[in-house]
Amino acid sequence: MDTDTDDTPGCYYNQSVRFFYEASGKNISTHWRDRDYVIVTLGMAVCFIVIFSNLLVMAAIFKNRRFHFPIYYLLGNLAVADLFSGLSYLHMMFHTGPWTIRLSKYGWFLRQSLIDTSLTASVLNLLAVAVERHQTIFNMQLHSKMSTRRVFVIIVFIWLLAILLGLVPTMGWHCLCDLDSCSTMAPMYSRSYLVFWAVLNLVTFSVMLAVYTRIFVYVRHKSQQMSQHTSQMRHRDTVFNLMKTVSMILGCFVMCWTPALVVLLLDGLGCERCKVLRYEKYCLVLAECNSFVNPIIYSFRDKDMRRTFKEILCFLCRRQDRDKIPSSGVHFNTMEHENCKSRTADPQLSSTNGTPLIHRQEAPPPSET
Repeated sequence: MDTDTDDTPGCYYNQSVRFFYEASGKNISTHWRDRDYVIVTLGMAVCFIVIFSNLLVMAAIFKNRRFHFPIYYLLGNLAVADLFSGLSYLHMMFHTGPWTIRLSKYGWFLRQSLIDTSLTASVLNLLAVAVERHQTIFNMQLHSKMSTRRVFVIIVFIWLLAILLGLVPTMGWHCLCDLDSCSTMAPMYSRSYLVFWAVLNLVTFSVMLAVYTRIFVYVRHKSQQMSQHTSQMRHRDTVFNLMKTVSMILGCFVMCWTPALVVLLLDGLGCERCKVLRYEKYCLVLAECNSFVNPIIYSFRDKDMRRTFKEILCFLCRRQDRDKIPSSGVHFNTMEHENCKSRTADPQLSSTNGTPLIHRQEAPPPSET
């Protein structure tokens, strides 16, 4: 592609990106409009939020030992996929609008492949989480007994498969030799590839929804059979809370990405009356917003995750506050520090946790008989 040799008969390897856009009916603006500035500015702002929030999730999972379990490793890998998605969209923001004309065909395929790879990695991660939850809960466990090595093998497999599917159009499933099969939304992608990619993801969504529905039915049925023993009730509540968190992540992912996949499917099927270009940007923004939804879900659903977020964000502030606290201060980090400080200040208060609210009075001497 993009060579100075003559085109192969019937193929257009040496044509510019603009040629394919014009052939498919998707116009490229040659100058920057106010709308382009707004889209790029908002897009870059969202990308930075996505990158920061998912770095925070990854740091929290790494920092807190309570998250060192297979389910959290997979959720951490989902954060890596969302981080990669943010970087992919940030790359697109610098190669969109009038900048699209300057792209080589290799550059255009790279831009699209990055986004395809990030979505595929997210879908495969969610599928792995669904399988892990199914296996764990049906064995009446809170966390899987899967080894760390096996988890990392699964993670590596997810990324290899995601990269492979992202590179499929570059390796030959394109329309450079068949202009009639070119997509409207992605002018160098074949319509058949868009149909394959959209149907594959929609089917995967359906499978995951079916798996989670079965898990919820099973958990609800089991919870009714449990006794009212405290440990069993706590275990059930913990399982339910974790399941709700994971299900909310899946539900938001499906809601954010399904419109984009449906639009791609309609474009792949050649629906001329659907006017897919009218809804393309809105669907893309909705799909992009999904990448920072997961950290919000973690914050509201998982107390340990929320507390770890606060510890990371407030680390510098708390360090500065500790430096400013005088030696006679009354702020304590732990109960042991408080007891130690109390015993040092007044031995008579060693049995209390801080300053007593009621002062003891000495008993009067016994009367002489």
